[in-house]
Amino acid sequence: MVNSQYVNWNDIENTVQIVSKKISKLSKNFSSISTISRGGLIPSRLLADSLGIEKIFVDQKTISSDSLFVDDIFDTGKTYSDIISKVSNSSEITFATLFVRRGMTLPEQLIYGQQTFDDSYVVFPWDKFEFEKTLK
Repeated sequence: MVNSQYVNWNDIENTVQIVSKKISKLSKNFSSISTISRGGLIPSRLLADSLGIEKIFVDQKTISSDSLFVDDIFDTGKTYSDIISKVSNSSEITFATLFVRRGMTLPEQLIYGQQTFDDSYVVFPWDKFEFEKTLK
């Protein structure tokens, strides 16, 4: 049995507000949001609405350093490593996630809303059905 931490829509909405406030305090304007399909789609839309950003780019081969990169969780760091190689100026990218895995070493450019309780798998409302299929 996989240890899991379920989050609900209220958790998501509250966490989006936390992340939005942190991003709004930056002295940086974002022309767009970039993300990956699957986990990043819904958080990207919610943050775009909250921050007034109209353009969302998905699965791009290159990412502008003035685009906010959004994902649902910073877990192993693999997504972060993958996207850094796609950014025109990697020192200027801002990476935002709703959650970070407790105990992980976090990059300086990362903004997040909450840490996980432990190393349990975080089950978001948008991947609940997929997760539950893996349990059968």
